[in-house]
Amino acid sequence: MIVLDTHVWLWWVNDPRDLSKTARSVIESERRTNAIHISSISAWEIALLVEKGRLHLSMRVEEWIAKSESLPFLQFVPVDNRIALQSVRLPGVFHADPADRIIVATALILGAELITKDDKIRSYPHIKTVW
Repeated sequence: MIVLDTHVWLWWVNDPRDLSKTARSVIESERRTNAIHISSISAWEIALLVEKGRLHLSMRVEEWIAKSESLPFLQFVPVDNRIALQSVRLPGVFHADPADRIIVATALILGAELITKDDKIRSYPHIKTVW
């Protein structure tokens, strides 16, 4: 079971060559077992980037997200109260970005590895990451 960080989801859908060979391999393996999870906060992050003009998609953001939602091997994880509370109670020291905190909390609660290139997350000792 894995959780994709926002940029990993975006790169995987748009151009998997942007991912490391290891990340692509793990995602492909988990795809076969329908064990790929994405936090709903990632949909918010992508919509925000589009709204601010920092990300351009080939279609409306609603359509882009809907296409991802229709993939049978992807499971979107809502930000429920348990995840929200875990995100403010992460063990040790972690940076303040709320979306990253929610993504990490999601992976911790699911007991999943987090696929990310983000060095701040990868250096956090309380989560297993893959890149």
